Amino acid sequence: MHAFRKMVESGDLSGLEALLAEDVVFTSPVAFSPYRGRAITAAIVRGASRVFEDFSYQREFDETDGRGHALVFDATVGGKRIQGCDFLHFDESGLIDGLTVMVRPLSAANALAEAMGAQFDRITQEATGN
Repeated sequence: MHAFRKMVESGDLSGLEALLAEDVVFTSPVAFSPYRGRAITAAIVRGASRVFEDFSYQREFDETDGRGHALVFDATVGGKRIQGCDFLHFDESGLIDGLTVMVRPLSAANALAEAMGAQFDRITQEATGN
């Protein structure tokens, strides 16, 4: 089990930045453009941890070269049951340089977009320190 999974499942994200490459790219299931950088990616993951309820990873898949992982999850957001997958990619030094999240169904993705939108001022503040 990867350290990212352990951290998310435990709810203790205090060491999250140490797992992320400086130039990590986060691709959101509800935003068109990806977010770039360790600070914003960590802040978004922390924000997601605040909006997801009953979060649990169900399965984990690894690429044969060890550089890619898929973590399938279930959760609730805004009263909607959501299924999703975190796709992690690792650089040569073992840091996460890519994180893509996909979710279904559409009604739950819309609830996630609304909940994360409500968090985004706080997420931006955490990422910039302002």
